[in-house]
Order: sequence, then C-alpha cells, then structure tokens
Amino acid sequence: MHGPCLLRNFCTALRIMSLQGPVLVVSDNPAAAAVEALSAAGAFPVIETKWPDAPTAFVSVKPAAIVIAEPGAPASEASGRMLALQVATSQGAIVPIVAMADADHDAAIPTALTADLAEPFECMIGRLQSALRVRALHSSVLRRIETFAAQGGTMPALPIGDPLDDATVLVAGRGSLYPALSVAMGEQAKIVGALSVEAAARHLEERDIDGIVIGDGFSPRMIEAFLALLAQEARFHEIPVAVMGEIPPGYEGGLPNLDSIRQAPQRLVSRMVPLVRLHALQSRLKRMLHSLDTDGLFDPRTGLLTPEAFWRELNKAVAEAADRSHALTLARFAFDGAHDTRSLFDGARLASKLVRNIDFACGDDDGALLVAFTQTDLRSAHVVARRVAAAVKHVMRAPANPNGRISANVTLASFKNGDTLQSLMQRVMDSPLVAAE
Repeated sequence: MHGPCLLRNFCTALRIMSLQGPVLVVSDNPAAAAVEALSAAGAFPVIETKWPDAPTAFVSVKPAAIVIAEPGAPASEASGRMLALQVATSQGAIVPIVAMADADHDAAIPTALTADLAEPFECMIGRLQSALRVRALHSSVLRRIETFAAQGGTMPALPIGDPLDDATVLVAGRGSLYPALSVAMGEQAKIVGALSVEAAARHLEERDIDGIVIGDGFSPRMIEAFLALLAQEARFHEIPVAVMGEIPPGYEGGLPNLDSIRQAPQRLVSRMVPLVRLHALQSRLKRMLHSLDTDGLFDPRTGLLTPEAFWRELNKAVAEAADRSHALTLARFAFDGAHDTRSLFDGARLASKLVRNIDFACGDDDGALLVAFTQTDLRSAHVVARRVAAAVKHVMRAPANPNGRISANVTLASFKNGDTLQSLMQRVMDSPLVAAE
C-alpha cells in the first residue's frame, strides 16, 4: 500500500463525487468489504450476486457498473462469457466493469478494468468513478444525438470500431525491460517511445496520449516528479499510467488509473489495455460532443471542420479579405507515404491542435489537409506552415511500416486583389511545392 497520504487523497475524492448506482457486485465468496466500500462511497443500490446468477442479475438490475470482487477466472466460465457478451452488446451508455486482480491472477473478464486486490478498496472506487465519468459522457452524447436528429440536423458520423484502433500509448524507459515493454504494448496499440522524462513530457504536449507505461531506468525522484505533473494537470489526470516496479515512496497519489506492476511486461500490458481502450473512447466521445455542440461543423474523427463547413468559412474569409483588405493565405499539406487511414487521422488530429484559434482547417478527400491562415501574409504563413507540416508528419507512422519515411509538401497561395475562391484554390493547387524539413 502507498501509505496514509494516498488514502487521504482518495477519501477527499470520494467526498467530492459519489458513485452512481445501481452497482452489481459479482463474487462466489462473500464480498462484504467491497460492498461496504461501495456503499460508503454513495453507490445505491449495491446488489451482490454469484457467478451463476450474474447474467440474470444484469438483465434485471440494469446496473450502471459491475464490480467483480475476486480475482481469477470465474467458477462458472459460461456465466463469465455470457456476462461479458451482455455488457458488450447492451444498448445505451457503456457499462464499465472493474475486476479485482492479484499477483497470481488476472481479472475474471479480460476486457475489465483491473484493480489490485493488494491495494485499498479506495483505489477500486477511484477507478470506478473515473469509468463512470466516461459513462456519463457517453450518455450525454447519446442524448445529444437524439436531440440533434429530432431537430433535423445533418448527423455527424459517430466513429465505430474498437477505440483501441485510435489509441496511442507512451512507453518511457531506458533500462533492460524497455524493448520488451515496447514490443508487448506495440502488439496491442500504436506506441511512441521516450528515453527520458523530458521527452515523455513533450510527447504529452504534442500528441493525443491514451496510456503511459513507465519502464525501468529512471530514478524514483524522476518518476515521482513525472507522476506529480500528471496529477496536477487536469488534462492528464485520467490517463492510465503503469509503473514497472515500485511507485516511489514519496508519491502522494491523486491519479485514479495508476498501477504498479512487478511482474513480466505481458502482465502489465494485459492490465493496461482495457484502461487505454476506455481513455480512447473518452477522447472519441469528446470530439463527438464538440461536433454536436457546434451543429455538426466539426468532424468527430479528426476535430477539424467538415469540408462543407470549411468551404462556408473560406467563402466568408475571402469576402472579408476583399472588402477589408485583410491578409489571407491558404495552405495545402500533402503527405507522401502516408496511405494508412489511421496515420492520416493521427496527423489530422494533431493539426487540429496546432492551428491557431483564428485559423481553420479540414481534411481533403485524398488525405491532404487544407488550412486557411486568416490575417496572415504569405511570408508569415510560410513559417507557420513549415512548422505544422514538420510536426504532423512526425506522428504519421503507419502501423504496418512505422519506420517508413513520410515526406510533407506544402503549397501556399495568398489572397490578391481580384481573387475569388476559385482562383485562390486554383493557385494553391498549382503552386510550387515547398518541402517541409
């Protein structure tokens, strides 16, 4: 256990947010301690059931969440498979499963979020609260979709498929286990490596990170400082983090999805993957909610404007440039060697973060990016565009060929007197290419 400081932090969190109910607790042995902890956290009702009765209880209770209170495979394997199938195919918002595990046994259901039996129950409560926040976000998105459709709006497409396909995991380390960790995690999700804490911090600023693995080779003080940074920044607070080995004794907690794993890298990865999947789903839902909040102006897959919205905004910008003599520069980014859909989406999502608030962008049908730099002349746009292209191409690595070279080419055209939207577009399509370094 991590000591009284960690318990104080979790108790504070419990007072701030009570659990939603009902919560279904599954265990063949009495689970009085888990039920008591859930009830103390505000969960109501808490229904306890054994594995043979779990599928029936799921249908009748319709729980907001499930807690599996004992580690290892369920006594009734058929009931375990049925419960997992029911959860995966249930209508409405997600139903998170938090399953206890220990040093010798994994979670009863492989897709469940894992909580270590050796830790205080407050750790399980914190993990469940974090998962329920994603459930609440999912519920909000589903309600907004229903309202949006009733009002006759053009429905943005909700991304489908496994959220893990969108996920990126940061693997930091420089010890003997780093290669094994990278390979094990790379078999499950796209990874980005970091050999120093400073490099890891830069990746957090530049990319959408859905999980962090801290391997060996760092001093306890470096790990403690990195964990403190994650806990203090609200945007990093929910990211799943796994430390290979012991958590530094001085660390006071605050991260709901923090694990320390002392076993082989494969065990760490198996426990991390469900958490990474949930975080990637949360990112997907946030983009969808932003799209709905803006009446479908933004593509929920990329965070960029939809093509229709981009052309409307560009028409307005061209008219304003003509009427008020404002500078306007249009850029087209093409990426040679980036033919993988995941790679293109990764680049587009990063571009949505890099463009300024006064600029706007969209994805072209061929995978290129179109960016309108408002109130920006050609020289200034050239400098900004090269920086954007260099950053974007750096994250565009196809899973099938992560080491393949991707070249970024930028074409620029600045608005001139007498220009129309058509003439500006013609010039940006025909202008000489400027290769990004």
